[in-house]
Amino acid sequence: MNNMETVRLGMVAVSRSCFPRTLSEKRRKAVKVSYKEELYECPVIVENERDMLNALKDVQDHGVNALVVFLGNFGPETPETLLAKHFPGPVMYVAAAEGDGDLHDGRGDAYCGMLNCSYNLSLRSLRSYIPEYPIGSDREVADMIESFIPIARTVLSLKKLKIISFGPRPQDFLACNAPIQGLFDLGVEIEENSELDLLVAYNKHADDSRIPALVKEMQNQIGSSPYSGILDRLAQYELTLLDWADEHKGERSYVAFANKCWPAFQTEFKFVPCYVNSRLTERGIPVSCEVDIYGALSEYIGLCVTQLPVTLLDINNTVPATMYEQHIRTKRPYRNDDLFMGFHCGNTACSLLKNPHMGYQLIMKRDLEPELKHPDITRGTMEGDLISGPVTIYRLQSNARGQLKAYIAEGEVLDVPTSSFGSIGIIGIDEMARFYRYVLLAKAYPHHTAVAFRHAGKALFEVFRYLGIEDIAFNQKPGHLYANENPFKH
Repeated sequence: MNNMETVRLGMVAVSRSCFPRTLSEKRRKAVKVSYKEELYECPVIVENERDMLNALKDVQDHGVNALVVFLGNFGPETPETLLAKHFPGPVMYVAAAEGDGDLHDGRGDAYCGMLNCSYNLSLRSLRSYIPEYPIGSDREVADMIESFIPIARTVLSLKKLKIISFGPRPQDFLACNAPIQGLFDLGVEIEENSELDLLVAYNKHADDSRIPALVKEMQNQIGSSPYSGILDRLAQYELTLLDWADEHKGERSYVAFANKCWPAFQTEFKFVPCYVNSRLTERGIPVSCEVDIYGALSEYIGLCVTQLPVTLLDINNTVPATMYEQHIRTKRPYRNDDLFMGFHCGNTACSLLKNPHMGYQLIMKRDLEPELKHPDITRGTMEGDLISGPVTIYRLQSNARGQLKAYIAEGEVLDVPTSSFGSIGIIGIDEMARFYRYVLLAKAYPHHTAVAFRHAGKALFEVFRYLGIEDIAFNQKPGHLYANENPFKH
């Protein structure tokens, strides 16, 4: 996956002039030894503003794009916080614990210095990443630095992201409305196009010499299918999107798509685009359904955090009581209202599905070609039950006033057959019923959720916090009420 930034870490140690600078230097070197991965160790110890400028030049000359500021002792408040002001990438602050037992000449007081550092960052309205407990031994600080990487990668990548959209949202799909001010506030660019633009570009690819090879690749992936007669059209469409991305990303390095996919799409393109969407998502280019621009943004964030394919699903339907009783109640620690079915037509990467296979969009067939015994223009989905295991559902969203908000909830996909269609799975979230009522409904979130196929809540929370999102919701445990939750249950 090359649709995101590579993090190049650097570390700068700081020292308050009345403390031994050798202490910061010694502790910095110990962190470098403990951190086994690539980490540029700046030789400049920052005691004053001149040192700060020299350190900045040094790390930038060495290609550093994410900075660790290390308080080896108390630290100089102004120079150390000016590093965050002037360094163009994400910055992390950590501090040394008193681990060597010398509380005379070897005492650094970084525990105290971190308080003043945080205070000064706030005074200057500077964003930074400070770990949950930012004080530690060299080994512990090295672990903190490791946790910074997905945060830094996401923040860096968003600054170089362009979301490309095609078409307005489907009629009466107001939930996919996307005020763009919030995108610009995050540093994300957007290019909005019509469906006609896409159709014109698609038709120009009708005789593309690359189509036969791509069809063969698709055939090898999906095997035999009664619906594979449209692979040439799907290959043509995939090439159209990839070429558009290359030609239109402009000064940006990375792209995600938010595309209209029904109903005129089927009548004009003669297929559903789901399989192509799944293939692009597999290679690290998220494609959201129904022109869900903030859905595409959310997918991209999860991709950067996990470096794994993600998907976008409807928070779709309840689990039938008979299915719950037969497969779940006595085997898993969930009430039925802790469960829901996550579904979309067929946009999920093959690697995230059990027995992936090409199908057709049953719901659209009922509407667009009910008279046909076999589907025609509604072919092209990628279907199968979601693979079981840990997941995180999450979303970053803007309201109509441009205010950004987010939610995160960790859970799992259950290893239970759905007996349904599309890309679908049973997802268990602790206290989902209350989360559904007091976050998703109360805070007016749309029906699409991004899904990362691992527990990534900690990193996602820190990313959202780094981006300045103040309203970050998550599922509350029993006995912990939401701010707007009715405490009277009967």
